[in-house]
Amino acid sequence: MDTTNSTSTPQTASRPGLKKRLSDFFATLYKIHLFIIRFFKEAFVPPFEFKELMIQCYQVGVRSFTLISLTGFIVGVIFTKQSRPSLSEFGATSWLPSLVSIAIMRALAPLVTALIAAGKVGSSIGAELGSMRVTEQIDAMEVSGTKPFKFLVVTRVLATTIAIPILATYTGFIAILGGYLNVATNEGTSYTTFMQQVFEPLTFVDFVSSLIKSIVFGFTIGIVGCYQGYNADKGTEGVGKAANGAVVTAMFLVFVEEVLIVQIAGWFR
Repeated sequence: MDTTNSTSTPQTASRPGLKKRLSDFFATLYKIHLFIIRFFKEAFVPPFEFKELMIQCYQVGVRSFTLISLTGFIVGVIFTKQSRPSLSEFGATSWLPSLVSIAIMRALAPLVTALIAAGKVGSSIGAELGSMRVTEQIDAMEVSGTKPFKFLVVTRVLATTIAIPILATYTGFIAILGGYLNVATNEGTSYTTFMQQVFEPLTFVDFVSSLIKSIVFGFTIGIVGCYQGYNADKGTEGVGKAANGAVVTAMFLVFVEEVLIVQIAGWFR
């Protein structure tokens, strides 16, 4: 009789734990769903915080130019340098500009920009809003009659949605410039010839899919960072968790969205 009770107790104890995890998971999904719906409700309803939106666009876009420029240039140089030996084995080094343009414009430029933004911008948004939640500044804004969600969340999500596509386009051209310098140094290709070969294989679908990816990535980074910070736990530990959760979750979702959008874009090619 005692043996039966001792073997059944761990099983019954583990079931509530699993149920609690599942309930917490679906509760979190429901909260995220409500958070996104609230964003769309307040994003298109006046008053509009244009001044704060411009400030956030500056924070997200202009302050990331240096890092984006350096990273994009290095990506273009390294990708071109690593691709040359494989093409030279088949005597196809003349295809290098086309290969560089396809890889960068279709995948690397939006993805690299999104990953950098997730680490730099996403963590900053999560930590900033998390510290405001911990220090009860958001609660004070609600009590004073202002709309902290519109001022803090809507402006930041719109800023990332606007700035990330611009940064991704900039990254693509900087990466192509890095590829050109590498090709010109080794092959002696002129700038005009290189650019003709770069844009020749690209289609309208490539540009549209790259733009859509950048917009989706920007929205994801903004909404994840704001959600983590806006719903941060009390205490200083909550700020660190909000920043870390914003980066990890945004990067994971960016990779998932990359796979889905590439698959969908492939149907139109």
